[in-house]
Amino acid sequence: MERGGVGMARAGLGAALTVLAVAGAAVVVPAAASAANARGFNSPGNVLIADQFNGRVIEVTPKGQIVWHFGRGPNMCDASSIVGTNDTQRVGKLTLMAGTGVPLGADVLHPGFSCTDNRVLLVNEDGKIVWRYGQFGVTGSGPNELSVPVQDTFLPNGDVLITDQSNERIIEVKPSKTGVGGTIVWQYGTTGVAANPADPEANQLNNPNSAELLPNGHVLIADENDNRAIEVVPNRSTGVGGTIVDTWTGVIHGVALSGVAFASRLPNGHTLITDSNNARIVEVDRHHAFVWQYVTNTQAGSNANPLPTRGVRLADGDTLISDQYNHRVIEVTRDGDIVRQLGQLNAPGFGTTSTQQGLNGPYDAKVIGDYTGLTPPTR
Repeated sequence: MERGGVGMARAGLGAALTVLAVAGAAVVVPAAASAANARGFNSPGNVLIADQFNGRVIEVTPKGQIVWHFGRGPNMCDASSIVGTNDTQRVGKLTLMAGTGVPLGADVLHPGFSCTDNRVLLVNEDGKIVWRYGQFGVTGSGPNELSVPVQDTFLPNGDVLITDQSNERIIEVKPSKTGVGGTIVWQYGTTGVAANPADPEANQLNNPNSAELLPNGHVLIADENDNRAIEVVPNRSTGVGGTIVDTWTGVIHGVALSGVAFASRLPNGHTLITDSNNARIVEVDRHHAFVWQYVTNTQAGSNANPLPTRGVRLADGDTLISDQYNHRVIEVTRDGDIVRQLGQLNAPGFGTTSTQQGLNGPYDAKVIGDYTGLTPPTR
């Protein structure tokens, strides 16, 4: 049974979500942590990492010391843990995370391990699950069912935007106050139907990998296997579908986008795209003209096909990259210099004290208190 169980979650979930939703209207992020909490839980400047095949979410200091974790570690198939962690973000003092599970052979350190998770979890500091959508070990598209949820975003109104990849859809869920499940209030993508390339305007996706709410109320979707990012105006009146108002696809800086794993809108109106199959993060302006890129497989010893999954622009102009099969998270400058590395280049590992002991396929990383280009954090 999940730690804390549903009974413990019921007591405070409704109040917690109400407070968080109200707070989302006016986010105040401290400039720096107090000296007493400079290295502790939820300190601005710490990094939250979805350490995919190590079956956990960790919070680490800027130098990589682990100060908090959720999950029982690698090779563990257990509903009290998180398996195949693909996404995470801090929501006040709660942590939102997506567990896709691990298919057979995907974990290079444990190739015989497989486990189905299919849940989005909201977890408190003590590791108790206070809300979940999806059922452990169950793959489906019915009420409270998911199939490979790869990303989740907590919205200012208290809803959760879930990228339900193998169901070919993005869903916005209003959480139940019971701590389990919720109501789908909007969906983009036809459940179980991959996009038809001959009809790109149809309400269809092909292996979507992320969705972010933009300040104008539109939703930016990384439609991975269609090799595109799209900006959609949701149809709120029907709760289904929407209108595509912009599309990023084709050749950028001499290379055709392939495997668009993530996209975010920057404050200057530019769009940052994770072009996974080309091992690069690429930035384009409002007119889709090339501005900047960083390629993650050029360093000596790199995996030839690291398939980076997230590129997040930080407030200081650097970019935080989840360099998945290089088994590291790196921070790079505009000049392309690596100024921070968490994990070891192309060397999967696991440890309980520091990222220097290794990461295993990190899928997502965000700096706490620094969400430039993403849906604002709720504090």
